[in-house]
Amino acid sequence: MAHRVLRGRTVVVTGAARGVGELLARKLAARGARLALVGLEPERLGALSEQLPTDSAHWYADVTDAEAMAAVAEAVAGHFGRVDAVVANAGVATGGPFTDSDAASWNRVVEVNLLGSVTTARSFLPALLASRGYLLQIASLAAIAPSPLMTAYCASKAGVEAFAHSLRTEVGHRGVRVGVGYLSWTDTDMVRGADEHDVMRELRGRLPWPANRTYPLGPAVDRLADGIERRAAHVYGQWWLRGMQPLRGALPSLIALGSGRELRRVEPLLAAGPRTWGGLVGAGGAADERARRGAADERVPGGAAGERAREGTPS
Repeated sequence: MAHRVLRGRTVVVTGAARGVGELLARKLAARGARLALVGLEPERLGALSEQLPTDSAHWYADVTDAEAMAAVAEAVAGHFGRVDAVVANAGVATGGPFTDSDAASWNRVVEVNLLGSVTTARSFLPALLASRGYLLQIASLAAIAPSPLMTAYCASKAGVEAFAHSLRTEVGHRGVRVGVGYLSWTDTDMVRGADEHDVMRELRGRLPWPANRTYPLGPAVDRLADGIERRAAHVYGQWWLRGMQPLRGALPSLIALGSGRELRRVEPLLAAGPRTWGGLVGAGGAADERARRGAADERVPGGAAGERAREGTPS
């Protein structure tokens, strides 16, 4: 009887090519769900789809492209017949002092993490309303605890948390549940990419326990899968994150006090670092940058990504 609730249900996962999205797709399929995989790395998505034990299909699309995502939503409904849950997981990150940040990279983080999640919800809500389904928005500890050198990521994750909470108030009476998933530092390409920056790694290592740890991916994703089964309003990838909620009103002031001391200590490292901090971190960030370069080169009327999304690649 365990996990029977997901058997035969269709779940859409964005950012499914790697990290949280990839492992979540595997765990949901193991519980009997059918998977619609959306992302920017078609080879990885195709390989994952072939390995899943249940019906699955994959589509190439940029979550910030409204036309492409609308086409994906139509194709998913056509392939599976219905959509029972959507996990808005796609995300990117950049780091460094705001005053030295690359504006294009900073803006892209907000565009993917916040506006991409909004576009995902807008595209799939008609199907979720029809099925009285569930939307899980992946947020972060960054939505609860503002951190130095992470202005874009914190702003975007605070934004998606507020968006999801607000959307819940609008669609709950129509049968659609909306949840927010919170993750601390979890062992993904994104976190490993951030740790390549000496200052980021140094500051993170000096955070108070338990926020200074990198947590294994498996248990966190198990909690997300459990939350999808329960259609939970809040899902915590690490047990202690739940305890942060009552403290969040005081956290900005407390973190500002500690951050001032830590930033003064690492000033030599900051001074020796890049004049401009740019680029998205990790392999997922690199994939996003490659996809944008490719879309810019093709310049197909109506959007190359949209054309690829319409084709779809069920497997």
